[in-house]
Amino acid sequence: MWQDPIVEETRNLRKQYAELFDYNIDAIFADIRKRQEHSKRKRVSFPARKPVSTKKSA
Repeated sequence: MWQDPIVEETRNLRKQYAELFDYNIDAIFADIRKRQEHSKRKRVSFPARKPVSTKKSA
């Protein structure tokens, strides 16, 4: 089976990052939030979309 080197690199980096926090998702999320707060990049958020009704009218 053919392996994409970019995908392999991404998976290895993700594994290394998770190992830093002993695969603790709460610690990983806290680190991401901390990095986001200290980032100089503009953060964009969008308002929630209204749900679309799937009921058909009679």
